[in-house]
Amino acid sequence: MGKNKLQKFADMAGYPHVFEYPYAVANHVPFEMRGKWGEVFFKNGNPVVLELGCGRGEYTVGLGKMFPDKNFIAVDIKGARMWSGATTSLEAGMKNVAFLRTQIEMIDHFFAENEVSEIWLTFPDPQMKKATKRLTSTYFMERYRRFVKPDGIIHVKTDSNFMFTYTRYVIEENKFPVAFMTEDLYNSDPVDDILGIKTYYEQQWLDRGLSIKYIRFLLPQGTELKEPGAEIEPDPYRSYNRSKRT
Repeated sequence: MGKNKLQKFADMAGYPHVFEYPYAVANHVPFEMRGKWGEVFFKNGNPVVLELGCGRGEYTVGLGKMFPDKNFIAVDIKGARMWSGATTSLEAGMKNVAFLRTQIEMIDHFFAENEVSEIWLTFPDPQMKKATKRLTSTYFMERYRRFVKPDGIIHVKTDSNFMFTYTRYVIEENKFPVAFMTEDLYNSDPVDDILGIKTYYEQQWLDRGLSIKYIRFLLPQGTELKEPGAEIEPDPYRSYNRSKRT
C-alpha cells in the first residue's frame, strides 16, 4: 500500500535535496541560496536547469540521469506528487537533482540574474480562462528573464492544442527565435532521447491517442513583451486525473 500524504510530507521534510518554501514562508523569509545554487548545494559550476510544474518529477530525474554534467531543479507546489521523484533520486544517490516546493508565481525569489540556463515546462495546465496564469505567458516570461541567461532555452511539452497554439502566438508576437517545433512529437523524425522521456500522465495521453506537441525556443533579453490578442479554440476534452480544463 502506498504512503499517505502526511507520511510523504514527513519524508520530504527530511530529504537533504528538497527545499520547501510555500508562499506563507517564502514571502517573509529570504532564500539565502539565491544566486548560490551551484556553489552551496551542487558544489560545482555546471549549468542549472529548471522543470516548472514538475508533478511527480519524472522528467527531472530522467534528465539528471541523462546529463550528469548539468544540475536540475524540479519545482511544484504539490509535495505529495513531488515525493515520487524526490524519493527515486535520493535512493539512486543522484547529486545533480534538487526539488523546490513553492508557487511558480514566486520563482524569481529563488534564482538570481543569469543563474539558470534552461527551463522545461512539461505539460503545464493551459489555464484557458486567464492568460496571466499560463506558464508561457508574457507575465511569466518577464519573471524568467530575471534569472535566465541571455538567450536561455525554454522547452514546452504539452498535450493541449490550446497551450501549444497560445505559446506559438506568444513566440510569433515577440519574435522569439525557435529552434524546433512539432505538433506530433513521436511521429517526428528524429526524436531525440531527451524528448523521449515520458511522464506518467504523458503515457496515458498517448494511450488515449492524443498527440504530444513540443517547442524549443530562446528567450532574449531587453525587449518589451507583448501578449497576443488572437482568439484560441478551447480544448474540448479532460485529461486523466485532471479537472475540466478551464
